Amino acid sequence: MSTSRILKWTTGAFEAVLGIPLLGAGIIIGFLWFPLVIMLILHITTLVLTIKDKGATTGSIIGIVTSCIGWIPFVGMVMHIVSAIFLMIDAAKSDRTSREYS
Repeated sequence: MSTSRILKWTTGAFEAVLGIPLLGAGIIIGFLWFPLVIMLILHITTLVLTIKDKGATTGSIIGIVTSCIGWIPFVGMVMHIVSAIFLMIDAAKSDRTSREYS
């Protein structure tokens, strides 16, 4: 399993936690929106590694958008859930480079 797929599973799990209505809001507000900055860095890193591995980039791109607008109540919650779903779907797909050697 490539590093980009591991990061997709990890960021997908983090997004799922942040999408839980009261828990996610409590984490984000409690840490003064710093979790959104951390997630933005993780999503950009995942995107760069995914492009290198020629994998699916949809989840990482949606995650970057989510990190930028995640501070908006309710919109952020929905976007975190959508990001988690897309990241996990992308993580379940194999990278194109790994298929070439199979």
